[in-house]
Amino acid sequence: MKAVVLQRPHEAVVEEVPTPTPGPNDVIVNVKACGICGTDLHIFDGEFPPSPFPLIPGHEMAGVVAGVGRGVQGLREGDRVAVDPSLFCGECYFCKTLRGNLCERWGAIGDTTDGGFAEYVRAPARNAYLLPERMSFAEGAFVEPLSCVTWALKRMPIAVGDEVLIFGAGPMGLLLLQAVKHDGAASLAMVDLKANRLAVARELGADLTASPGAALNETLRQAHPRGFDVVIDATGNPRVVEEAFAYVKRGGRLLIFGVSPAGAKVSFEPFKVYNNDLTIYGSMAVNYTFFPTIEFLESGAVRVQPILTHTLPLARYTDALALFRSGESLKIQLVP
Repeated sequence: MKAVVLQRPHEAVVEEVPTPTPGPNDVIVNVKACGICGTDLHIFDGEFPPSPFPLIPGHEMAGVVAGVGRGVQGLREGDRVAVDPSLFCGECYFCKTLRGNLCERWGAIGDTTDGGFAEYVRAPARNAYLLPERMSFAEGAFVEPLSCVTWALKRMPIAVGDEVLIFGAGPMGLLLLQAVKHDGAASLAMVDLKANRLAVARELGADLTASPGAALNETLRQAHPRGFDVVIDATGNPRVVEEAFAYVKRGGRLLIFGVSPAGAKVSFEPFKVYNNDLTIYGSMAVNYTFFPTIEFLESGAVRVQPILTHTLPLARYTDALALFRSGESLKIQLVP
């Protein structure tokens, strides 16, 4: 089969590799769509420590079951599925306390084992979730990133009437925008460098959009003089995380959602966290959130078509990464 193989950081080739076969309790999925996200950039740059090389990346995938291993029940060849990439051990302290996303032996398809930028991928059968017939494979490949949003909002629920500010109008920020509005936010402001992204944010329900710069503080303060009940970083940029503290209302919450490079540091004033009674949340990947996310997506509460801007073949993998990095695209999916 054809697959993208990362030989080492910054070196990717599309080549013929052996087609995987199912082990006991595994399925083989013929990949129909697999999305690129910020973690793929970190892996490509060698900034995601769990990733080994060589590696077939890709963890946002949907496709058709093409092989079923011994012991698999409830799935058969031809079933349309989304694949949860999470590889939780099921035995450590965190797994046994229902926090598999913090698994002491954490792994993920496309991050630590071969993933979905290939014609076929092997996955534990328990990780394959049936898709509704009317849901396209392109939509199905959004289940994983939207599941990250679902987990984030389980960690930090939105209260009805919250005023929310999101830094970063990339694909994840735009999914967060819609979920936050659906959960009862009274207003949603979004900040991004790219005018084209802010236009999509307005289409999807943002009440106020702004670009970084000298006028940003005045724009946000004029509309929300006390700050925001909730501020979310969806950029992963440590400088943005640092700036975000300034916009949290007293008694408010800050969600660090974007993936910063390992080892990056920010500075803040502990006194202000104490004196302003702030709560700071982190949110790591997904945690058994595929079922509610599929139902949420099927309901129409979240629109993904305005976010999907490019569909490319595997051979364009490095072009897709460059396009994603440029900020001129939103979600890019590769179709083997």
